[in-house]
Formats: sequence, C-alpha cells, structure tokens
Amino acid sequence: MSLPRIVGFTANLQRPSKTRALAESLAEAVGARVRAEIRLFDMLDAGTGLGAAWSRDLLPLPARRIVEAIEGADALIVGSPVYKGSYTGLFKHLFDFVEPSALVGKPVILSATGGGARHALVVEHSLRPLFGFFSAHTIPSAVYGSDADFRDGVPVDAGVQARIQDAASQLADLLGARAARAGAPEVTSPVAAFASAG
Repeated sequence: MSLPRIVGFTANLQRPSKTRALAESLAEAVGARVRAEIRLFDMLDAGTGLGAAWSRDLLPLPARRIVEAIEGADALIVGSPVYKGSYTGLFKHLFDFVEPSALVGKPVILSATGGGARHALVVEHSLRPLFGFFSAHTIPSAVYGSDADFRDGVPVDAGVQARIQDAASQLADLLGARAARAGAPEVTSPVAAFASAG
C-alpha cells in the first residue's frame, strides 16, 4: 500500500520565515511518528501570478500544482503569518480554488505566527472556521508561535514545542486509525520520505 501523502502549505512571503519553520517542525514531528510522503510548499512556490488569477484555469502552473497537491493529500499542515488579525489574503485566495469536496474529512493541522500573544486566537477564530467550511477534520491542538517563541528562526518555547508534539501525535493517531480501518498495517515507524518543495 502506498504511503499516506501529507502536504504542508504556508503563507509566508519570504524564506527563511517563522511560519515555514513552524511547519517544518510540525512535519518533522509527524514524520517521526508515521511513515509518510511529506511535501512542503509556501506562498513563494505558488508564483507571483496567483493574485491575478480569478478562475482556476487562470492559475499559473506552480499555483495549480499546489492546489492539486492539497486536493490529493491524505492530510494537511497549514499555516499563515497573522495580518490584521487573520490569515493572509493570498492564503485565502489559494484555498478559494480548492474544490470543497476534496477536503471533506481530511485531517488538518492548523498553525500561525504573529508578533505577540494577542494574535494567538487567530487559529480558532479564522483558520478553524475556514476549514470547517470544507468539512475538514481539524486537529484539536493548533499551534501558534509569537516572535518571542523563536530563536534563530526556530521555535524553542517549551509550550509551543509541546503543542507541536501534541498536534503531530493527534495526526499520527488519525492516520493510523484510518490505515487500520482500510486493512493496512499501522503506520507507526519513522518517516520513509520527506520531500521539501521550495
């Protein structure tokens, strides 16, 4: 049986970035728990033409491939820096092209980064409702990191690290349960493939 496909997409507009680093930490934690093909993308990988597309057929090829990867994934890791109290406009714009039925029941880890603790509820007030529209299965433990939680671009705060591990365990449990229901062996050994696009 093929490995589950986990796709990460973050809305950062530069690399390196705290949002990307948080997604990478989540991917590593998930990869330590399940055998999976893990691919990470961010807004830079979508190309500059994303904002000019008002229909799916006008998407530039890089953005279209990200949308298709999201739709074809078995689970998602998503994240956005906080702008004006919410996820970025381009993040929402890309998900406007995702077929709603493609995410039904799909496990999703939610994450976000911001300047301070006052933005921490963006994952509950903005990201969770967005994926609720898609009827996705959002993981209970979302992860938010503020500037003070990072050192040299890496999340180091103990609370953030604990939530990363919690979210990864919850996703691994879901994937393992689904594999068991499908008659496949439990997916509990270390990751077999970790591909980072971009």
